[in-house]
Amino acid sequence: MIRSLPLHHSTTLQFPLFPSSCTGATHFLHFRLKRQVKLVSGSSSSDSREIFSETKQGGVKLWTVSAFSRRDQDRVLEHRPNTAHVLCFKRQQEAPENLDTGPMLKIFPGQAFPLGVSEVDNGINFAIFSQHATSVTICLSLDGRIDDGMLEFKLDPDDNRTGDIWHICIQDLQRKNVLYGYRIDGPQGWHHGHRYDDGTMLLDPYAKFVEGRRFFGGENKSSGFLGTYDFESLPFDWGNDYKLPNIPEKDLVIYEMNVRGFTADESSGLPSSTRGSYLGVIEKIPHLLELGVNAVELLPVFEFDELEFQRHPNPRDHMINTWGYSTINFFAPMSRYASAGGGPLNASQEFKQMVKALHAAGIEVILDVVYNHTNEGDDVNPYTTSFRGIDNKVYYMLDLKNNGQYFNFSGCGNTLNCNHPVVMELILESLRHWVVEYHVDGFRFDLASVLCRGTDGAPLSAPPLIRAISKDAILSRCKIIAEPWDCGGLYLVGRFPNWDRWAEWNGIYRDDIRKFIKGDCGMKGSFATRVAGSSDLYNVNKRKPYHGINFVIAHDGFTLRDLVSYNVKHNDANGEGGNDGCNDNFSWNCGFEGETEDTSIKALRSRQMKNFHLALMTSQGTPMMLMGDEYGHTRYGNNNSYGHDNALNHFLWEQLEARKRDHFRFFSEVIKFRRKHPHLFSRENFLNKNDITWHESNWDNPESKFLAYTLHDDNGEDVYLAFNAHDYFVNVSLPSPPTNRRWFRVVDTNLESPHDFVLDGIPGVGSSYNLAPYSSILLKANL
Repeated sequence: MIRSLPLHHSTTLQFPLFPSSCTGATHFLHFRLKRQVKLVSGSSSSDSREIFSETKQGGVKLWTVSAFSRRDQDRVLEHRPNTAHVLCFKRQQEAPENLDTGPMLKIFPGQAFPLGVSEVDNGINFAIFSQHATSVTICLSLDGRIDDGMLEFKLDPDDNRTGDIWHICIQDLQRKNVLYGYRIDGPQGWHHGHRYDDGTMLLDPYAKFVEGRRFFGGENKSSGFLGTYDFESLPFDWGNDYKLPNIPEKDLVIYEMNVRGFTADESSGLPSSTRGSYLGVIEKIPHLLELGVNAVELLPVFEFDELEFQRHPNPRDHMINTWGYSTINFFAPMSRYASAGGGPLNASQEFKQMVKALHAAGIEVILDVVYNHTNEGDDVNPYTTSFRGIDNKVYYMLDLKNNGQYFNFSGCGNTLNCNHPVVMELILESLRHWVVEYHVDGFRFDLASVLCRGTDGAPLSAPPLIRAISKDAILSRCKIIAEPWDCGGLYLVGRFPNWDRWAEWNGIYRDDIRKFIKGDCGMKGSFATRVAGSSDLYNVNKRKPYHGINFVIAHDGFTLRDLVSYNVKHNDANGEGGNDGCNDNFSWNCGFEGETEDTSIKALRSRQMKNFHLALMTSQGTPMMLMGDEYGHTRYGNNNSYGHDNALNHFLWEQLEARKRDHFRFFSEVIKFRRKHPHLFSRENFLNKNDITWHESNWDNPESKFLAYTLHDDNGEDVYLAFNAHDYFVNVSLPSPPTNRRWFRVVDTNLESPHDFVLDGIPGVGSSYNLAPYSSILLKANL
């Protein structure tokens, strides 16, 4: 007897898979999703276990099939484009000869490597690591959608597991537009570190593309994240004349920026479909060139969920994660940075277009990468999307002496177990992928001290992961930068394990420069050490001045304008009662907290911003500035604005235009002056007594807040710099210029534009100079 039921796209299937009239039958099933699928089984009547079932998970219909066992080698899956009913044949009965079976999806055990999805000779191979899992089910959407259901295959541990890797190969599966995920079960002992829940759909850690919601901040807050792949599209065309910039580290001028924030504001003048995208960055490359930077350091561009704060009611549920320090997957470009909601494949292509265009402009691309934690939170507010449900005990550092709770050295609820061999290989493969596939030039590692901890959280003197990155052949051309601290107190500035390869964010430089410029006592010696290249930190073994990344401002903390406008943080908008963000800002509001129309205070703030910029761009080492500081962007005292997708974080192009002739002009000219004189400011080696003369005999006086020095040039083009952090004028005697040369004033931050910077210099500088309060000068010895 044959029973059939008509199915429609909106129909919920409600029928017995094995009606009484078909008990003991060979199973011949097909149903409509978007296309029709049928399962053919050659099993004997004695092996009539249920192989096909429907469940519902998070509103998504799941159709479950067992994968091959050794005795079921002839089970196949077929597509039927037009069939709309379910058929069941008795065991001895054969299908009608005139039945069009269509293309067949044959299933094979598959292979363990490579992890992720790969195209092999006999089909598409899926492989995932899980040491402690007892059950792994792969879930597929054959038409790139999940609203009409997903097909599932439960893997047989006898055939589909090699060591700790589960795998399956499917022949004739589409080479594109298939979504996939996993459901994994295992031990339930949380105190042993396990967090298995086979009711949760999990993202493949090695997925190269991630499909989620299509538009940044879109309405679908509960959108899941699934892997996808593309073995059909042609390779990206980098062009016959394409080449990497290969800028020497000593010559870098880094611009830290956020892809979305750079062009999301309407004032960018871009179409709404392009604003906040990779393509938007391309449109604004002329601005980067006009500013003079030659490297961009992009805030995280790995896939993240910007709506993670809105999953349940909480004090931060009004926020949108716009910085992206909450990684879901380490291989996939952020899909919602694609233009016009184009999705993951377009995001990948447009990311490459962006890199290609930046490289053509002579600008390198450095990625800010977050390998210290993931988006999955802690046990109080878990957000299981991948690692936690795949093998929590392997992927995270756990305190097994404390009921298997997470170590939280990241400050974000969990800590990635970076020096576990499996996790280490994941990180290395991710880094290589971004270099080979996307041609990026380097990486800045967020909270990199986490990468220096062992599986038990203890600091390591020679971390395997740090060494492996240092020695990796593919990564050998890359800039490698550490943020050398974490939230567990492991502060490694100047002591980060480096193998003479790693550069470091110099947090001590930031603090000392801030303190001196704002007029703190006793900072002159430290200020001198920092502008001279921080040899106390980096003149060890074969390290160079450029291994210190000098910065006054970064994404977290005050903007430059806020640094001179606020004494304390103002973070109430973040929903944490003002408890978030750093309290040690070493800032000074110049006499009034926040915005003011007082002209004298505004003039002082302008001078201070120029003082900071001049000090940064004339220091030995690698300078880094923050997006928006070139026009004086304010976040109104919020020093932790990670969750605001608005004007707090967006580049405001109309404000840039308003400051183009003064503030921006000064910042741009100083950057270009640095790059024009690498022999003075970008030296390969640390300064010696022939390279610099300190005009100072008052080092031990803590009340002294004035410093002057001359940088010497082999050709006589010396530069004299003086910084006055006193609140009164200082009349300073100038040293004699080199023979046959005279001092020309290039910079005086006390003067208004365009007199504050004159490229060729203003002659007539006498034997002394009356330096205004809170100001600085740069003189150049010209013929």
